[in-house]
This record gives sequence, C-alpha cells and structure tokens, in this order.
Amino acid sequence: MEGNLTYLLGRGDSEDMLVSDTPPTSNSSAAYEYTFFYPELDISCDFENISAFASTFFPVLYSLLFVTGLVGNTLVVWVLIVFKKIRAMTDVYLLNLAISDLLFVFSLPFLIQYSMRSQWTFGNAMCKIISSAYFIGFYSSVFFITIMSIDRYLAIVRSVYALQVRTTAHGVITSLVLWAVAILASVPDLIFFQETNYNDRTQCIHHYPDSSNGWKTFSNFEVNVLGWLIPVAVLIFCYHSIWKHLQKCHTQNKYRAMKLVIIVVIVFFLFWTPVNIVLFLDSLRNLYIIDDCQTSQRLDLATELAEALSFIHCCLNPVIYAFVGEKFKKHLRQVFRKYVHFLLICKDCSAFNRHSLDNRSSLHTTSSRLSFVDSVL
Repeated sequence: MEGNLTYLLGRGDSEDMLVSDTPPTSNSSAAYEYTFFYPELDISCDFENISAFASTFFPVLYSLLFVTGLVGNTLVVWVLIVFKKIRAMTDVYLLNLAISDLLFVFSLPFLIQYSMRSQWTFGNAMCKIISSAYFIGFYSSVFFITIMSIDRYLAIVRSVYALQVRTTAHGVITSLVLWAVAILASVPDLIFFQETNYNDRTQCIHHYPDSSNGWKTFSNFEVNVLGWLIPVAVLIFCYHSIWKHLQKCHTQNKYRAMKLVIIVVIVFFLFWTPVNIVLFLDSLRNLYIIDDCQTSQRLDLATELAEALSFIHCCLNPVIYAFVGEKFKKHLRQVFRKYVHFLLICKDCSAFNRHSLDNRSSLHTTSSRLSFVDSVL
C-alpha cells in the first residue's frame, strides 16, 4: 500500500517540504530521518517523536506478524494442496488468498531489519522487488477477499446460476486475471521505488520524476479506489443479499452463518478503513489543503497506527476464511491425526487409532448434515 511502505521506507520528494541541514538522531527510523520545512508557514516540523515510536514498535509488531502469518497461511496452503486437493472454486480462491498473504509476510524480515537499522542494506534491485511484492500482496489480498464474497453470493443467492459458473477452471482463470490486475496496479511502485542516499544514509523510497506531488496523489487515490472503495461496495452488496437470503432460510446453522457474515464485513472495515482515511488526508496534504505542522504530525502518527492495524489482517484471513469452515476444520483434524499418529510412540497407539476412527465416523456424520449454505460459509 502506498501509505504503508512510503512512510515505513521514507518520504518521497516534495516541493512543499524541504530537507533541513539538521542531522538525523541516532534512534531515528528510516521513515522519519529529517526535519521538514513548510515554506508557506516559515516553520520547521520535527518528526523525532514519531521516529522513536516507529523504531521501537514496528520491529516487534513485524516479528509477531511474520511468525503468525507464516504459520497460519502456510497451514492453509498445505491443507488445500495435500489433503483437500483443490476441488472447488472456493478452494482456488482460498489458496490464492493465502499465497497473497504469504507474499506480504515474506517482505516483513526485510522491513524488520530496515526499521531497526534505519538504513537499507539490500541494494536497489531488492528495494524494487520487496516494495513491489508488498503492493502486489496488498492488492491481490483485497481482490481475493472481494471475489470470495462474490463467490459466496452466487453460491447462496444465485445457486442455480452458480452451478454453471462455479467451476475450478473458472476459478483459475479469474485468479490469473486478478493477479494480472494486482501486478499492473503495482507497476508505479516498481518504477519509482529505488535506493537513494540522503545525509549519508541509504534509503528505499519513492523517487518521482517531477517535483510535484501528482504521482504520489495518484498512487494514494489508486489505493483508495482499488483497495477500498470498489471492494467495500461489492462486499456491502454481496453480504446484504446473503443476509436477506439467510433470513428466509431454515438451516440448522443459520445463525452461525449470519454471524460469520457480520464478522467478515466488520473485520474488513475495521482493518482497512483507517489506513484509507489517512491516505486520503495525505492526498489533501499533497494538494496543500492540509499545510500546518501540528496537523501533519498528527496525520503521520495516525498513519503509523492505521498501518499497524492493517498489517494484522494477513494473520486473520486464515482464521476467517479457512479455519471456521466445517470442511476445512475436518481436513485440519485429519492432518493433525495423521502426523500425531506417526509421532505417538506408546502402548496406547492401537487405542488412539480406534479413537481416531470413531471421531472420523462422528465427523462424517456431522458434516453430512450440514447444509449447502454451511459448506459455503
């Protein structure tokens, strides 16, 4: 996302902010190495407090997200490929969502080192690769959350039509198109992110070809439209239709399904709305509508907090879209049963196997009673 990596990796060029001769402090993060001067107000704007916050908070947060995101999404990919065998369109989208989250997760070790050392040490090629991987992971994750909402809408509300279009082949084709759109949306970041030396420090930041904020503002609005406005409109339409349809249904797990619909919508709004708001406000700053130091400092701190909130979403996707599903949980139990069986060396192995078979039979009986709505949600 434009805001996330721009603030983390450093500020781009801007004619409304001039770098002063003040040397960076020893604990400055890569994002806030300088004091900025606002010509219209004839004042200097110091970001040292935000720098101290970022340099201590982000390495800890990124480390936790790397571990939990890697374990959760890898487990999803493993179960889908090895045990579930990708038999439905929903499986295709779920697999791609986990891969897109992993793409973001794999960029975190580089960002951890960067935020700790306040200097980019991986070269210009890796600067472009990591920044592009981050933005591709962001766009693709939002796209697949959106397409999974459409898939659920078709399966539940338009079930007759869904029989024709909800095929594995269509899922693969749609996924390839979404990846292509995500890559195209990230091309400006691949072009403009580069390794740059400022005040004897190497940074990985945007370097735009002109002195205006046109490209930066365009990138912000691109995130707002592609990464929030369109997905939110689709989610509201799909889940509102699903909600109305579920109210007419008489499935045994109707209320559990309705709770899941509420959770999906609330989580998306909670984690992605704040960062899109601060990106919009940052665009207003680029257009000189916001031009005072105090507001700018508050906006930068709000951006840091909003980014930290949005990063957590990659760890929640496996829980929301995979682990809560009855079918996926059944496969997950089979995974643990299979590998615990090999690790368990004791006299009670035969008893454990009999107990596992009983559980498997019970699970089969329970899952056979689930309705079509439950299997989709």
